[in-house]
Amino acid sequence: MSKKTRERRTVRHRRVRAKVIGTAERPRLSVYKSNTRLIAQIIDDATGVTLVAISSSAAKGKTPRERAEAAAALLGKAAHTKGVKRVVFDRGGFKYQGTIKAFADAARAAGLEF
Repeated sequence: MSKKTRERRTVRHRRVRAKVIGTAERPRLSVYKSNTRLIAQIIDDATGVTLVAISSSAAKGKTPRERAEAAAALLGKAAHTKGVKRVVFDRGGFKYQGTIKAFADAARAAGLEF
C-alpha cells in the first residue's frame, strides 16, 4: 500500500470515528482489512472492552469475500450469545465496497442490526 493510500484511509478513518461511538446499548462493530484477512471486533467504547472478536482466517472459503461472509456469520452467532443485537458499523476508513460490503451484508443476515 502506498503512503498516499494509507494517508487517505487514515483521513477517512478519523472522519468515521468522529461520528461513530459505541455504547453499552449499541456497541461499535469495528472492521480491519488486510491483504490476507479481515478482522472484526464488537467494542463497548464506554468501558473500553472488546465483547466479541473474529478473524476471517478462522472462517472457511476460497475467496476473501467468501471468508468475510463466513466470518460475519460466526460473529453474528457469537454476538447473540453475548446478548448483542444492535451495533454501529465502523468501517475503519475502508471504502464501503467489495469485502467490507459483503461482510456488512452477511452480518445483517446473521441478525445484527446497524
